[in-house]
Amino acid sequence: MDIGKIFKPTVNIEKIDNLELLGITSNGDTYANYKNETINVFGGIPGETVSIYYHKFNKGKKQIISGFVEKVIKESPYRITAPCNYFGQCTGCQWQHIEYSHQLTLKKEIILNEINKYPALAKTKISDVIPSESEFNYRNHARFTIRDKGSIGFINRISRRFIKIENCQLMNNWINKTISQLQNKVQETSQMSIRYGTNSNDWLIQPKLNSNRINLSTGQSHYTEKLLDKTFRIGSPSFFQVNTTQAEKLISLVISKLNTNTNLIIDAYAGVGTFAITLSEFAKNIIAIEESKSALKDAIENINNIENIEFIQGKTEDILASLDVQVDTLILDPPRAGCHVDTLKGIINNPPEKIIYVSCDPKTLMRDLELLTQSNFKLISLDPIDMFPQTHHVECVATLLKIKN
Repeated sequence: MDIGKIFKPTVNIEKIDNLELLGITSNGDTYANYKNETINVFGGIPGETVSIYYHKFNKGKKQIISGFVEKVIKESPYRITAPCNYFGQCTGCQWQHIEYSHQLTLKKEIILNEINKYPALAKTKISDVIPSESEFNYRNHARFTIRDKGSIGFINRISRRFIKIENCQLMNNWINKTISQLQNKVQETSQMSIRYGTNSNDWLIQPKLNSNRINLSTGQSHYTEKLLDKTFRIGSPSFFQVNTTQAEKLISLVISKLNTNTNLIIDAYAGVGTFAITLSEFAKNIIAIEESKSALKDAIENINNIENIEFIQGKTEDILASLDVQVDTLILDPPRAGCHVDTLKGIINNPPEKIIYVSCDPKTLMRDLELLTQSNFKLISLDPIDMFPQTHHVECVATLLKIKN
């Protein structure tokens, strides 16, 4: 890696030779011990011996030491050449230098590292990670930083240096073509979002761009996408899975966990109604809870005459506490921070027969599962699915059953 393209010349950079990389961190870096300190190293693979350049910086009250591989001395058999010219300068991908099958192994290792912190969960059988059909060009959503003269790019998470890009190998090809159309023409904004419907060919570009050099419609309030033959409207502020093909696999996985003859499903953190709508034919009734007015507006539009779904606006922790119903299956799909503690208390006070917990963060997932299994639930399966190839991120579907008295 060319360290001069990662750090500004004024940053103090030091070098270490012959550093052994010991394992993987929760943010996808490898780590090493050096002079009684832990160094996070970008671009390595556990088991390798490398030379690195490193930089010390403060994050809050904590000092962080982050390095970049300069030279590989003892190479992992899983090392490949990263196909992207921006790898290292842009830290959006952490693992382009790792063979994909081994990426899946490392993702499972990250899950194991988290679950082993909780003895009550540690014996749970974890399935192998379900691979992504596409290793590249899978993302339907990009968020860009705009700098001088309308340059489109990303910010390096370690050096905080801006890197201009002409394409991103994770993005759908339509998004990459759009980057080339907009490059150096968008100086009227500092941030830009591009979203594309893989199955609908619809798109959204925010904010509205007024330059007469741009021959592309922008400023849309929403766009549409299809999942399992269901059409979804997604507003600009609303969350939607970034990997459309894998999102369909995720939904199918959740469906496979449902019991037959399900009377009532509660879909908590329902978003634009992805689970509630795709699961509607598998239950007699569905109650979907969503706090965001924007997402709820989309969800109501997306119901499209489905009669067995009721949407309720509010915080999940408040609504669950107020519902006096017997729930067959509770779907939890919270943001990365996991469930609010009052949500978990509400579940324990009025336990459903089954919980299907969908999580994009193994750390907060295990924290929440530990609390649930301390009460009246048993964790029976944990199924990871790769929604984000070339990165350390991994989605998990945890299934819990209520323990019978």
